[in-house]
Amino acid sequence: MKLVFATLLLVCLVLSASFVEVTLAGSEFCDSKCAQRCSKAGMKDRCLRFCGICCEKCKCVPSGTYGNKHECPCYRDLKNSKGKPKCP
Repeated sequence: MKLVFATLLLVCLVLSASFVEVTLAGSEFCDSKCAQRCSKAGMKDRCLRFCGICCEKCKCVPSGTYGNKHECPCYRDLKNSKGKPKCP
């Protein structure tokens, strides 16, 4: 019984460590893509915040600094409370 519990605990630790690694990798992906997307924005901090929200939700960011939203339909279709595009 102790062996089964110890094995189960070890498996849980390994799985949780890999989940944390995947989560951090996703955050790094969004940070780098949004930094590129917002590099020419007038209000850079606002652009980075909304781009990060959209990236986390959609798991993609269009290429370039403007346009190309056809590359990521989820990113393109997110709207704010006023019905305007949420993502920069």
